[in-house]
This record gives sequence, structure tokens and C-alpha cells, in this order.
Amino acid sequence: MQFLANWVRKLSWIEVACTFNTSWEKAFHAVEYVAEWGKEHRSLDSIKAIGVDEVAYQIGHKYLAVVYQIDRGSTRLLCIGQDRTEATIRSFFSFFGSERSQQMEYVCSDMWRPYVKAIAEFASQSLHILDRFYIVAMLNKAIDEVRAPEHKQLQADGYEPVLKKTRWCLLKRKENLT
Repeated sequence: MQFLANWVRKLSWIEVACTFNTSWEKAFHAVEYVAEWGKEHRSLDSIKAIGVDEVAYQIGHKYLAVVYQIDRGSTRLLCIGQDRTEATIRSFFSFFGSERSQQMEYVCSDMWRPYVKAIAEFASQSLHILDRFYIVAMLNKAIDEVRAPEHKQLQADGYEPVLKKTRWCLLKRKENLT
């Protein structure tokens, strides 16, 4: 079982089945057996940091919520849940336990409101690190929302269009300005 499961980490299940003259089902059952054994024998006590994200798996906004350990030197998948809802993250924290959740130091996620709400409820003492992508996107939007009306107001007051084509100057890093 372990032999086939190790090969499935490198090749697809069908490739493993063909290479070792077995069936796809045996490769699947080998992985299933090893995964169940691992779940029964894993320790969750030393987890100090987790990441919460989603993975799209079908066309049409079908997502899986994924929770993984991101401690230095130890990264592993902890949970995969159907849909990216607050209930999914709540079920992870129920499985994980309130004592472990309160001992966590860091939680990293995007700004998806259901994630933020569940994390605030179950791991309120931990530092919640938000994905930079969403923060930068909100900053860009805020700059556009302020710059456009200011530009129109300056034009209406008879000033030269000093804010025209300044978006990139405002968004670029200081050291990259030419």
C-alpha cells in the first residue's frame, strides 16, 4: 500500500497502475489507506500558524475551502471543505478544537468576509494576516476614487490638469520612479 501511495505522489494514478501492472482502483485504495492512517496518527497540538484559502475546481464558481499548516519547517494540508462559506471554516475550527484554536498565533487568509468573520470568532487572539493582493487592490481602487473627482474639480475651477495621467506615478514604488 505504502509503495503505491508513494508513487502516486510523483505520477498520476493511471500511470502508477500501468507501471506496476495493477488497477486504478488499487492505486486509489492505497492512497486512501495511507491518508486514513495518516489522519489517525497525526498530531495537531503544535500548530501555531494556519492559512485559509480557496481552490476553484469547476467552471462556474465552484470552490473548495482549504486550510493548511504554515508553521516554519512544517507545512501540511489540514482540511478541505466544500464551498467557501463561513460554515465550512466553522466546521474546521470545531474539528480543530477551541483549545488549539486559542493557542494559534497566526492566521493568514484573504479578505473574504466569511473567513474573516469565522477567524475573528474562533481565533481572535491570533494575528490575522491578510493577503497583500486584496489590500493593494483596495488601495488602487481608493486612489482612483479620490483622484478622478479631484481632477474634475480642478478642471471645473480652471486649473491645469495636473492629475491627468498620474495614476501610475501614485501607484509605483518610490525607488522605481524615473
